Amino acid sequence: MLSILRKEFNSFLNSLIAYIVITVFLVAIGMFMWVFPESSVLEYGFADMQTLFSMAPWLFLFLIPAITMRMFAEEKREGTIELLLTKPLTDMHLILGKYFAALLLAIFALLPTLLYYWAIYQLGNPPGNIDSAAVFGSYIGLVFLAGVFAAIGVFASSVSDNQIISFVLAVFLSYIIYTGFDLIASIPFWGRYSYTVSQLGISYHYAAISKGLLDSRDILYFLSVIAVMLLATKLVLKSRKW
Repeated sequence: MLSILRKEFNSFLNSLIAYIVITVFLVAIGMFMWVFPESSVLEYGFADMQTLFSMAPWLFLFLIPAITMRMFAEEKREGTIELLLTKPLTDMHLILGKYFAALLLAIFALLPTLLYYWAIYQLGNPPGNIDSAAVFGSYIGLVFLAGVFAAIGVFASSVSDNQIISFVLAVFLSYIIYTGFDLIASIPFWGRYSYTVSQLGISYHYAAISKGLLDSRDILYFLSVIAVMLLATKLVLKSRKW
């Protein structure tokens, strides 16, 4: 698994996609946090990072599928998947290696935003007047969110040998599981069960973790979704006939 992780991560670093993803993410977040008046921390007047944690999921919704779309699709299109499968690796080792490489790159994109936390920490009145527990809880939530999107992206890449199809499928599935359940819960049909339906979506659990309270139920939810998507990827690979 580690050999696959190193191979995938190095291939990211040797291509433009990693640098484009990280640059787009940081520039977009920076513009929303410091430049655009509607969301700028300087205009808002409060020492918090809500802008980062409200916008990052929507950026990840597109950027993480851009990372994962080539993982299996390119291997199948170029015929190198058969070579990988002849090595002493289980399907799950192959899947986990690619999955953790994508997740690691997403975490790398998040690390520079700690400079934003330091800047807001210093700008507080008095300095340090920021809810650090909520900030780091939100960072943990973003890591889990990136983990779910990466798992969905890996699954989407295993379904097709066309990277564009994999990208569109990953974006669609990520959107549905992130906010789709909230939209479904808003339909009057559900009545008193609407709250239960909303709990099936990521946004409910992400919002809960963002308050700085790490509830085992929220963590179990994220891990369960990741496990389901990776197992679904394994089933796709197991039924392969290339």
